[in-house]
Amino acid sequence: MSQAISHSNDNHEHHEDLSILGFWIFLVTDVLLFGTLFATFMVLRTHFDGGPTGKELFEAPGYITETFLLLTSSFTSGLATLALHKGKVNQLIGWLIITALLGMGFVGLEINEFSNMIAEGATISRSAFLSAFFTLVGTHGLHVSVGLVWMISIMIQLKTDGITSVMKRKVTMISLYWHFLDVVWIFLLTIVYLMGVM
Repeated sequence: MSQAISHSNDNHEHHEDLSILGFWIFLVTDVLLFGTLFATFMVLRTHFDGGPTGKELFEAPGYITETFLLLTSSFTSGLATLALHKGKVNQLIGWLIITALLGMGFVGLEINEFSNMIAEGATISRSAFLSAFFTLVGTHGLHVSVGLVWMISIMIQLKTDGITSVMKRKVTMISLYWHFLDVVWIFLLTIVYLMGVM
């Protein structure tokens, strides 16, 4: 009996180790993906083909508000991790809800920004600059959206299962993923928006 329990624990630990390894491999591939998209944008950022430039398109209130929302969500994600380590499940879910709402606000503003640009004729096929812009910024927005779905599913599992070793791993992963997206956004803000309006 004790051998069966020991074998079961070994399998569980092995599965957890594989999950953590898979997560880090995923993050490394994401770093490579965004590195490629940033390099492409840097090459094409001045290829306007007679179309609108970043200086003409980007509106400071929009990307500053997006930055505020995403950085604040990173802070609340950190508070969720603190609640996790204290074993306070309701507090943890509460901070995750606030983080998700801030993330939804960010995605909503990004969709609004894209809609306004397209309405002005600045579509993805208008110039190489806009193709690189929509691909890079859109890929980041898609990652944030996927993170929101992931976060909501974790909240549902926390409500039913509470804080278990598996849930600790999942919350830690989504927190790392969310901080990673914040770091990518800082590069986006600097290279795409701030350098674009200079």
